[in-house]
Amino acid sequence: MRPLHEPLGAQAGGRSTRVLVVDDDPTVSEVVAGYLDRAGYLVDRADDGPTALVRADAHRPDLVVLDLMLPGMDGLEVCRRLRGKGPVPVIMLTARGDEDDRILGLEVGADDYVTKPFSPRELVLRVESVLRRSRPDAGTRPLGAAGLALDPTARRATKHGAELALTLREFDLLSFFLLHPERAYSREDLMREVWGWDFGDLSTVTVHVRRLRGKIEDDPARPRLIQTVWGVGYRFEPGGE
Repeated sequence: MRPLHEPLGAQAGGRSTRVLVVDDDPTVSEVVAGYLDRAGYLVDRADDGPTALVRADAHRPDLVVLDLMLPGMDGLEVCRRLRGKGPVPVIMLTARGDEDDRILGLEVGADDYVTKPFSPRELVLRVESVLRRSRPDAGTRPLGAAGLALDPTARRATKHGAELALTLREFDLLSFFLLHPERAYSREDLMREVWGWDFGDLSTVTVHVRRLRGKIEDDPARPRLIQTVWGVGYRFEPGGE
């Protein structure tokens, strides 16, 4: 596993990157906050859903590490309410191995998830990965096809001029498809190229493709842009419309 990069906790202009850690287990919260603090992040903590929303209103976080099972309000509802106030990357924590719980987190817009018990060092690496991909890329040209237009610098996407409300990973996935049209990619390929991981639960890719189809396809039940290639994965067809 590669070493941590201390400077990732700081952004341009000297402002520290703020991470909100939401977990009702004080041991988990303290350990995670400690690792993030040592990696250079400014850490806020909350031990229930309502407090998390208050903290997020007071100091808008750059990323939220959010436990699924919380008193007062579960992580799914917290994620929905956070996203309702504007885009913010979310990494969901879950103590369960149930795939349905993980998929629910992804369905409400979590960008990544980690199943307990987990390595705090791995969590920091995932935080770094999500934040790195969330920052505007001034060196990437605008992309467009099939009525879709992406501005990587502004992290803005439209379809026929109408704004698309894409999460971080949905934006990255669509950007990758636009850069590599008419070529089939497996879920393993997409996990590596879009998420930056050589391992992981491939249902993450499946859920994000389904969510992205729901936002860019005229009929998500009969997708024409992101086509399933049976036995392989997915292919973006810009002429699908």
